[in-house]
Amino acid sequence: MDKLDELSKTIVKFVNDREWDQFHSPANLAKSISIEASELLECFQWDEEHYNLENTKDELADVVNYCIQMAHALDVDLYDIVLAKLKKTEKKYPIAKCKGKSTKYTDL
Repeated sequence: MDKLDELSKTIVKFVNDREWDQFHSPANLAKSISIEASELLECFQWDEEHYNLENTKDELADVVNYCIQMAHALDVDLYDIVLAKLKKTEKKYPIAKCKGKSTKYTDL
């Protein structure tokens, strides 16, 4: 078992032990991801260079936690969907056109 599988199983057990899965519809989890992502962004609100690393790690962990829960709720494999999306993105952003640029693919 790899680390991502182990982490996913630990999170699912944590949620199941508390009977919280009843609240974890895909819509509720998407909302939670957005809320936690906003809290992560808040870590950098006033100063992008001097931020509290511990708070930032906690908020990043919350985002990842909810993403893993959403993958479980949708019955999708995170490893597979991330690789599939990366392949799509590779086609949109070929190295020869985008290397070192932040230009959107439609403007390359």
